[in-house]
Amino acid sequence: MQVDLSGRVAVVSGASAGIGRAIAQGFAEAGADVVIGSRREDAVARAADEIAGATRRTAVPVAADVATTAGVDRLLETARSRFGRLDILVANAGGPPAGSGLALTDAQWEQAFNQNLMSAVRLIRGAVPLMRANHWGRILTVITSGVKVPIPQLVLSNVFRSGVVAFTKTLSFELAPHNILVNNLAPGRIDTDRVRWLDGVRAKETGKPVDAIVQESVAGIPLGRYGEPREFAALAVFLASEAASYITGQTICIDGGQTRSMM
Repeated sequence: MQVDLSGRVAVVSGASAGIGRAIAQGFAEAGADVVIGSRREDAVARAADEIAGATRRTAVPVAADVATTAGVDRLLETARSRFGRLDILVANAGGPPAGSGLALTDAQWEQAFNQNLMSAVRLIRGAVPLMRANHWGRILTVITSGVKVPIPQLVLSNVFRSGVVAFTKTLSFELAPHNILVNNLAPGRIDTDRVRWLDGVRAKETGKPVDAIVQESVAGIPLGRYGEPREFAALAVFLASEAASYITGQTICIDGGQTRSMM
């Protein structure tokens, strides 16, 4: 099945690298124009140039920290002013620090709250009026498989991304009559800078080589390897399309079968 997103406009936050970058590229390859955001101005500008060059679609870079209201507003206003519409939103933000919930500071909790919960709330809240205008929309969040089975030492991610699931599930009932669909994508071990950093943290904690940490992780993945960002992006592209018109309120793991939960 070939997905056609021609005529659609997508906003993807956290899109200078990794999963967000792969999703933005996938949308553009399917025919959408994209507005991509990141805190790193040089990196997001480079990603936009590469996406536009590879796909011949418009890719607009925006330096924006979605942990702030100003950053969210800048990202969404760029889509509105440049294209006059918004069809697809991907709320994606970098992961918070690792650590025990009893050792993390109030400042770390507050930063993770804004970065990983309120960023999604603000992005969705700002995007919905633009989608309602056309009676069509697709909202995706990038969260973590830790919402299914909590991941040790990632309590901030487990807590606040579970909050995103509660928010979007509730919102899916409200938005369905407007033909706006809301789903969550939960990555497992996808080969990104974030996962490589987490492997490094684990190696330092245990005194083991990073390669040994990777092999331990791979041993718990039925498919026997880390996933690639493009594999994750493939599901995002499908869910952003008309073909996914009867799917909403769902949280889907892309993890090679690693998550052991039934639901």
